[in-house]
Amino acid sequence: QVQLVESGGELVQAGGSLRLSCEASGRTFSRYAMGWFRQAPGEEPEFVAAIGWRADYTHYADSVKGRFTISRDNAKNTVSLQMNSLKPEDTAIYYCTADPGFSGGYPPSLSTDYDYWGLGTQVTVSS
Repeated sequence: QVQLVESGGELVQAGGSLRLSCEASGRTFSRYAMGWFRQAPGEEPEFVAAIGWRADYTHYADSVKGRFTISRDNAKNTVSLQMNSLKPEDTAIYYCTADPGFSGGYPPSLSTDYDYWGLGTQVTVSS
């Protein structure tokens, strides 16, 4: 069982920045693929970013590429999402996800590949 706890969501003006963090339980955290998804009201969860075992194995949605950066600290069992140049369309609940069965390489981007989800943190970007 993996528990994920997100933090860092808040109200911010367009053009601003936020840093989301996720703390994970589990002794083999370094072997998990970790991802961030978001869900706006009335919509399906949308892939945002993911990171594999190594920091250079990252994957981003086209809508956030160049603005968001995912990173991980295996010593602290945390994954972060640095979000810059925020837009109103980034408004959503952001979920941290974990794939303990990940076998290496580039991380997956399908929601069904991630077995564990946090409760989410609300990000609201005002225009």
